[in-house]
Amino acid sequence: MSIPRPDQVNAYEAPEFASQDSSKNEIAGKVSAFAWIVVLLLFPVALLNYLDRQMLAAMKSSMVGDIQGISNEAQWGFVLGSFKWVYALLSPFGGYVADRFSRRLVIGFSLLVWSAVTCMTAWVNSYEMLIATRALMGISEAFYIPAALALITDFHVGATRSRAVGLHQAGIYCGLIVGGMAGFVAESPAYGWRWAFSACGVIGVLYSLPLFIFLRSPERTVEKQNLSPAQAINELRRNRNFLLLVLYFTLPAIAGWVVKDWMPAILKEKFQLGLGKAGLVATFVHPASIFGAAIGGYLADRWMKKTSRGRIFVSAIGMALFLPALFGVGNAATAGVAVAGLVLFGFGWGFFDCNNMPILCQIVRPELRATGYGFMNLVSISCGGFGDWGFGYLRDRQVPLNLIFGAFAGVAALSIIIVLLIKPAAADVK
Repeated sequence: MSIPRPDQVNAYEAPEFASQDSSKNEIAGKVSAFAWIVVLLLFPVALLNYLDRQMLAAMKSSMVGDIQGISNEAQWGFVLGSFKWVYALLSPFGGYVADRFSRRLVIGFSLLVWSAVTCMTAWVNSYEMLIATRALMGISEAFYIPAALALITDFHVGATRSRAVGLHQAGIYCGLIVGGMAGFVAESPAYGWRWAFSACGVIGVLYSLPLFIFLRSPERTVEKQNLSPAQAINELRRNRNFLLLVLYFTLPAIAGWVVKDWMPAILKEKFQLGLGKAGLVATFVHPASIFGAAIGGYLADRWMKKTSRGRIFVSAIGMALFLPALFGVGNAATAGVAVAGLVLFGFGWGFFDCNNMPILCQIVRPELRATGYGFMNLVSISCGGFGDWGFGYLRDRQVPLNLIFGAFAGVAALSIIIVLLIKPAAADVK
């Protein structure tokens, strides 16, 4: 059976779930119920995915004092970078595997392996062992996000797609919030950083068991084509809309990484806040992102009923919010103004984040959906790493914050133009 063209399908029905024995309305109801169960099952996985990453940064001082061989900031930077580099490089491969095999099994084994590695991290006692566990973490986690978002969009066709992705991304923001508070656990005499890694690892291993049992993949009526890696890459690189989306996905993320990785230090230096308070204030961006993803997902799904560019328009609105937000953070004379800028940035990020995969679904067929998102991750995270380095380089040379964040605002303005150049199909590619 051939893949239907975008103009041959209805964006608000799910033909891949159709049954000869049931009416479309009955199938739609059943799919809708389990489709939301899939998102709810994956929400804790998304939380653990980012919690296991973020708490390392929050527990830095405790870990550095307890692990042999870490004597300078460059070594700690290499610890952080080892995860990003491995994760970025393997994301396309993780996506390709999820497109060729069962997304359900890829998700389950990814959670199981990275949770086991999280447990292993609790036992490291040298710099080299910590590097090894972070690299292993990057390998195992590279398989999750592309597979999870692709599975969600397999179930959520058209009318609920952006909201479903937004709910999943809210799990990521919750993981960032909880991970940002892990420093309190690390400083506790009763617990400590080793306990934190052990507890999170055990929770992940235990949760993988019911995930294997209850998570299911949809039964599609369209045939899955077994594309070789070369064929997959060639098809994606010839897709003009996909290349524009990769660029759009990457440019704002440079500012996003700087906000996430540097904001506590910026607040501490500029407004003389304590390290704990600065870290807590910096997390305000994440609750705003949860709210933004909820609102942005709802608006995008509603707007799609009127135009195939609905998700693009909502994402562009979110990007437009970056402009005053970044100017506000860069020029803030008080901590309150900086916080307001962070909240606005987080709200706009929610609009942006909940629509990237749904837009991808309008320009790439299902057999390449996870692979495509994996390549988006590769480019975005790699450039984000250079953004972190570049920000530090500029700060060492006393470049004012207002100029740096003004440049970020200019990049956001360019990104609005880029996303509006994307020409999606008249309906979602199923």
